[in-house]
This record gives sequence, C-alpha cells and structure tokens, in this order.
Amino acid sequence: MKPTQYYPVLMTDRVAETAAFYRAHFGFAPLFEVDWYVHLQSTADASVNLAILQGDHETIPEEGRGRAAGLLLNFEVADAAAEYERLKGAGLPIKLALRDEPFGQRHFITADPNGVLIDVVTPIPPSEEFAALYADEARPD
Repeated sequence: MKPTQYYPVLMTDRVAETAAFYRAHFGFAPLFEVDWYVHLQSTADASVNLAILQGDHETIPEEGRGRAAGLLLNFEVADAAAEYERLKGAGLPIKLALRDEPFGQRHFITADPNGVLIDVVTPIPPSEEFAALYADEARPD
C-alpha cells in the first residue's frame, strides 16, 4: 500500500461544535462540510488534515459507531509556551500544564469539546540518557 494522505477522523455527536473548536483554536479551515461530516485542513500546512464525523452515521459499520475515546492528538508547533498562553487565555481546559520532558518535549495537554486530549508539543534537546535512544535523523536538536 502506498498511502496518498493520512488523517484522523473524530467521531462525535457534536460535529458542528467540534469543527468550530478546531477552526477557532487550531487554525483549521473546512474543505468539505455537511451536517454529518467536516473535513478540515490546516491553514498553515496543507498536509495537516482532520475530519469530524457524526458517530452514528450510516457509512460507519454498526459495531464501529460511537465517539472518539482513548485518543490523544499531537500538534507539533514552533513554540508550545506561546500556544499554552494563547489557549489558556482563550479558556481551554488545561489537563497538563506546560512542562519540559527529559525525552525531548516541551508540551501541555488540553481537550476538545468531546474530551479528546490534545498534546501541543515543541521538540527540545533530550537528556543525554534519552538522546541515545533516538535514531540519528530523529533526535531533536
């Protein structure tokens, strides 16, 4: 298989509210929009896409219907500290306050209207212990 695109699809019973959340706070714009499905694309990077789907829509097999759960979306950004201040100021819930991790991340966690966790991350140099675990081409500088 040679994928031509990859993006998560969040199933919810709050399609419009969820799409509005990602548009307002994460810079997405709709490419396609009906009442049961919205395909969003980042206004900063066309390769970053996200879709919102009515969880009980007929196109989903019955055993797979529901809503997003047990999911963590990562958004890698240039400055997690600035995004933390912006999103905290916008009233988003902060589930994990901004902090630096020895494995090479400065990050915080918020949540969307469905409770889906969103980890906003900036790569930082890892500790010596963790640096040795990275492939050379993947190690944050």
